[in-house]
Amino acid sequence: MLRLGATLLAVSLLGVTGGGVVGSADAQGVAELFGKVAPTVVVVRALDGGADGPGRVGDIGSGVVVSKDGKVMTAAHLVHGAGRLEVQFLGGRTVPAKVVATELAGDLSLLQLGQVPAALAPATLANSDAVRVGEQVIVVGAPYGLGHTLSVGWISARWAPSTVYKAIPLAEFFQTDASINVGNSGGPMFNMAGEVVGIVSHVISKSGGSEGLGFVVTMNTAKQLLLEPRSIWSGLEGQLLSDDLADLFNLPPKTSGFLVKTVASGSPGEAMGIKPGRKTATIDGQALVVGGDIILNVEGIAVTTAADLAKIRERTSRLGSAAPVTMTVLRAGRQLKLTGKMP
Repeated sequence: MLRLGATLLAVSLLGVTGGGVVGSADAQGVAELFGKVAPTVVVVRALDGGADGPGRVGDIGSGVVVSKDGKVMTAAHLVHGAGRLEVQFLGGRTVPAKVVATELAGDLSLLQLGQVPAALAPATLANSDAVRVGEQVIVVGAPYGLGHTLSVGWISARWAPSTVYKAIPLAEFFQTDASINVGNSGGPMFNMAGEVVGIVSHVISKSGGSEGLGFVVTMNTAKQLLLEPRSIWSGLEGQLLSDDLADLFNLPPKTSGFLVKTVASGSPGEAMGIKPGRKTATIDGQALVVGGDIILNVEGIAVTTAADLAKIRERTSRLGSAAPVTMTVLRAGRQLKLTGKMP
């Protein structure tokens, strides 16, 4: 998966952009739209990695302001394992931020700004169910770190959860031909009314660059996973183990688990004592960070499938702040029970 990105390498509003040729009248409309929405878009930088494990130092992506009190929506794969984050606004002002909610199975995270600029204006969030294939859209983000870059394209398709990209099973996706590159991850895609219809997740590419196959998590998915229920940030990053990998890691028969890759500094996961991976290994052509804990269950719910992750999320969302939470992990061949507190 090319990490992130959504749109942008065409800066000219009067020429050829990611989605085709734009006439002068249409370009003027796009220019006005860009001027309206650009202040709501931010550059997101991960400044250091997780506790004791491989980090994501130097990762650059994008985000969009979604509330007056300083909430920013972005992609989980960009920030979830980061220990320290900063957000840069149009004009260059930079403020610290932290993750306050995340859903890896939807590739979505919510940040809270450490300092809220005066007169901060959030973007308008669309009802993405009303978006149709064939509608024109724009993407604004930071491809290759080039902040507040614009690209134009079209909605190419809509994909139901767990279809086009099963590693992100909870996300409904829009497919777009708008230019998306590294650094666009987490950035917003707007309709021509200036409403956010989705959050850039990833592209499918053989060349490593934009090939017109960009995938954007729909805004209604983002609302459901981040804004409507109580969502928490664990600070953990990793992956579900397939049956074959579970056998290779000597898990008990008919048992799977979540292999922990990184644990962010200062996170609930670190406070709970969860250990991140230590080395990278290639197994059947797949690069894995190994040596970390394998989470077997949380609050008595076995971690086997993406549906189990959703059940765990629903169960923990009902727990109050500081409520105890339990987890069983496999570490060095032994099962350990860890206890922590809800943030």
